[in-house]
Amino acid sequence: MSLVHLHLSRLGALLFLGNALVVSAATNAVTEVTQKSRLPCDPQIAKTVVARKTQVAPTIDGKLEESVWSHATVSQRFVDLISGDGSYLDTRVRLLWDDTNLYAAYTIEEPKVRAQLTQHNDAIYTENDVELFIAGDNAYYEFEINARNTVYEVFFIWESAYQSSGFATQPEFARKNLQPFNGVGYTTHPRGPRLGHFNWRFPGMRTAVHVNGTLNDDSDTDRGWSVEIALPWSGIRALFPEGKRTIPPKNGDLWAMDFSRFNTAKAPAPAKDSGGWALNHHGIWDSHVPECFARVLFEGSKDKK
Repeated sequence: MSLVHLHLSRLGALLFLGNALVVSAATNAVTEVTQKSRLPCDPQIAKTVVARKTQVAPTIDGKLEESVWSHATVSQRFVDLISGDGSYLDTRVRLLWDDTNLYAAYTIEEPKVRAQLTQHNDAIYTENDVELFIAGDNAYYEFEINARNTVYEVFFIWESAYQSSGFATQPEFARKNLQPFNGVGYTTHPRGPRLGHFNWRFPGMRTAVHVNGTLNDDSDTDRGWSVEIALPWSGIRALFPEGKRTIPPKNGDLWAMDFSRFNTAKAPAPAKDSGGWALNHHGIWDSHVPECFARVLFEGSKDKK
């Protein structure tokens, strides 16, 4: 081999090695981004619950005894938020809607019903509660309630869409009213961090709780508690400032909502109970992943007046 050929061979080897390193670095970067942005659940297999339109609005008293609720589809039993395994206590949700409100009702099996916190936006997630999240295109609403009918609520906006979606032009969502938030157990969401309005109140919302037992009395065994919520569409519209969503929805529309329950009491060993249960499991200890929410299918009226 001539000296020239030797140099050319070495140059080719160096070029090949350099390109290989570049490709390897690029591959590693893509892998790293993919790993960081990978969702903890599979959105394609999310569970669906039907919300049926009603001609008769339920009375919001927490009791669920009216016949109107017999026309609602009862969801599947909630499962462990992380593993998707069955839960040892029964929790289910039912949905109705009309041209004024979205109605949600929870039935919660709980042998020892407990709740201490009484002030709006107290940290009731540290007690036993049930929760509802409603996803918009660039925002979502979080609602929690305990057995004392104490409510915790927050309005979250994806920071990357704050300007483009129109929230920045609305006085109630001025930046001074918002706090940064980046999830709970899942802090690498592909959409990035959010801005939370922790003092936002859902306008016109009504809630009620009924305890089937004795609250904060462990001397007996309770059957549980139930919750009713009425959320006006006029308030839900705040999630869609671009006006791209039909509100109230049309027959056949599909929305993303999360229905969950968090408990201080867990199933005894050897069960691996995370203490959080949901209709659709998330694969991680974090409710703030809209892609992991259950799907709500809106159907027309089938009940009688």
